[in-house]
Amino acid sequence: MNLSSPFVKRPIATVLLTIGLALAGIGAFFVLPVAPLPQVDFPVISVSATLPGASPSTMATSVATPLERHLGVIAGVNEMTSQSSTSSANVTLQFDLNRNVDSVAREVQAAINASRVDLPATLRSNPTYRKANTSGAPIIILALTSPTKTPGQIFDAVSNIVLQRLSQVTGVGDVELGGSSLPAVRVELNPYALNRLGLSMEDARAAIQATNANRPRGALQGNGRRLQIYTESANAQGGRSAADYRNLIVGYRNGTPIRLQDVAEVVDGVEDQNNLGLFNGKPAIVVLLRPQAGANVIETVDSVRAQLPQLQAQLPPDVKIDVASDSTNSIRSSLHEIEVTLIISILLVVLVVSVFLRNVRATIVPTVATIVSLLGTFGVMYLLGFSLNNLSLMALTVATGFVVDDAIVVLENTTRHIEAGMDRFAAALLGAREVGFTVLSISLSLIAVFIPLLFMGGQFGALFKEFAVTLSAAVMISLVVSLTTTPMMCAWLLSPDAHHEQPQGRVARFFERGFELVLKAYEHALDWALHSVWLVMLSLIFVVGLNFYLFAAIPKGGFPQQDTGQISGGIRADQSISFQAMQGKLRQLVNIIKDDPDVATVVGFTGGRRAGGGFMFINLKPASQRTVAGQAVIARLRPKLARVTGVTLFLSPVQDLRAGGRSANANFQYTLKSDNQADLKKWATRLAEAMKGQKGLVDVDSDQADNGVETFVTIDKQSASRLGISTRDVDNALYNSFGQRQVATIYSELNQYHVIMEVPKWYAKSPEALNDVYVPAKGLPAPTAANPTGAPVAATVTSTAAGSTGSG
Repeated sequence: MNLSSPFVKRPIATVLLTIGLALAGIGAFFVLPVAPLPQVDFPVISVSATLPGASPSTMATSVATPLERHLGVIAGVNEMTSQSSTSSANVTLQFDLNRNVDSVAREVQAAINASRVDLPATLRSNPTYRKANTSGAPIIILALTSPTKTPGQIFDAVSNIVLQRLSQVTGVGDVELGGSSLPAVRVELNPYALNRLGLSMEDARAAIQATNANRPRGALQGNGRRLQIYTESANAQGGRSAADYRNLIVGYRNGTPIRLQDVAEVVDGVEDQNNLGLFNGKPAIVVLLRPQAGANVIETVDSVRAQLPQLQAQLPPDVKIDVASDSTNSIRSSLHEIEVTLIISILLVVLVVSVFLRNVRATIVPTVATIVSLLGTFGVMYLLGFSLNNLSLMALTVATGFVVDDAIVVLENTTRHIEAGMDRFAAALLGAREVGFTVLSISLSLIAVFIPLLFMGGQFGALFKEFAVTLSAAVMISLVVSLTTTPMMCAWLLSPDAHHEQPQGRVARFFERGFELVLKAYEHALDWALHSVWLVMLSLIFVVGLNFYLFAAIPKGGFPQQDTGQISGGIRADQSISFQAMQGKLRQLVNIIKDDPDVATVVGFTGGRRAGGGFMFINLKPASQRTVAGQAVIARLRPKLARVTGVTLFLSPVQDLRAGGRSANANFQYTLKSDNQADLKKWATRLAEAMKGQKGLVDVDSDQADNGVETFVTIDKQSASRLGISTRDVDNALYNSFGQRQVATIYSELNQYHVIMEVPKWYAKSPEALNDVYVPAKGLPAPTAANPTGAPVAATVTSTAAGSTGSG
């Protein structure tokens, strides 16, 4: 039985099937998703919680630990890390590759709900989760600037309009805002005025909360009508500004009302004043967008860009949206280069075949087989859910040299029979039958080489699976085409007179002479090798041994470092630095970077959940406009940035492939685990110092941040008990004074805002301010103007190093 016989005898049907295969591949090419690498991202869920004013240790013990205990029982979690900083905690969960991010999100939400009973009552809102790796690089960064509006006003517009619209875009997993916070009414209490009038901060807090009560009020019904009962809006005087709160009565003394403006400065501001965002050195609100696991990056970015004109139209006219960074620019350029390489490789294959065959009709046969095989592979990629990426296109480039072999074998065998005088139809059938098993064995041998890649585990196994399957699919399609379409084309295209001597052109004669010279050189080399057997064998042994040596000596790594044209940076400041000093450092760093000739844009912000540090993202100019690569830009900037004292900026080029959900300021990280904090601190410090001594390592850093200066308050528990004061009362007094406490919520049509209470910044500059924090005693007369002492049971002596204590 001859498999090729039905296709040779039915050329029209064979041509239609071949065209159908090619059209299916062309159609699949235009709908295949585009990505830098195969979609092998681990499903990652980030859970975050915010408690304004809480210390890192409080966030770790009272928020992060309960969340970890409930989240850790979810099936498929292979890595769970947490980071606790001032006012915020973040728990990152990384799941196995076989888990779906949407299904695990439901389990994460259930675990968050179950942990609510273990979380502190002062946590006003439930922890939230995001289906994105917050430690990964953003796919697109937006910067919003305005010459007239304050950062708080821009932030409000972004939160109400931009944030929700961008979060709804398919593929977007996380939208992070930086540079400011929501508008708020700030009540800056004067402790001296409170003490003089015999009022406590709890009195002011209770008055503000009572005024902002937003509860059901009922309705009146009668005489055929129903009247809903309304009062003033759920804030002070029916408004939302500071002016509505200034006349709020917080108490009475001698029949005279004490208003809030008598004991505090009430101003319009923002929830968190310790925020700063910069875009090329100008104040801006920064929007970072990160993708979901498995999202089509280019399609997601295109969808985001399509939303920008509508968002710009809805924003105030003097607010401008700029795309500060777009990660798809490097992806598109790299894919374009490899697509051009694929086309060039096809042309070279066709050119080489035509040079040796020196016959137009004969050249058409392997050309069609090569193109149809590659186009058909696109259809297989679509059915398997693959994408157009660097590895899959590289597989097609490599396969170009493989798929042409089968067609050439069939073509040469058929041509041999025709030159012997056989009819071209009979020659095609006989030639295909004779080499059919050979072609099959060649194809299966090539596929067998890539079978081990299919059994690799982990992230790299999933990464190279697409490469192996794509190349194997191209070889199998080539096998089918070589046994069907190629014999048919040989039977109908090859001329029976092609073997007769015909006058050759100048180009053909040139290649003919070159071919003869190559044959003569090979003949002489073969004769020498046959007469020098021992020397050839020794050379073989030497080459084999050299391969073993080179394999051991060559540098090794998981994935080559890329130059994507983007650089991310983490800012590590002195652990006791104030925000006022930190914003000056950030401006210095941004100015140094933006003056570099190869830098296009630079974005940086500090504050919020990045208190004590910051984030930097640098977008380089296109490779054609740059003088050096990204790593060289980092090396050039490093000594300039080192001149900024009190802060360190760790720069690293952004990579398409990332493993792990823990954020770091470098490309590689080691994570230490211990049963107690003392051992962890000891060995983490030793490991960091040892790594700094290695010549090949730079920017060695540790995320252990417990060496800052602290103020420790010791409570006289006997005196507190005698005066009827609990530890909670002391904590509330401190929180009211220094924690930017959210004491009330202002409800509006688009968003919810807060009333923030604390003491003025000028008052909270040194630990001596604690001497004037008074806690009202229970069961004793409240502090009055005649007796303003109250119950001073908590104070401090000085600011001491971490771990030291003061008594008061």
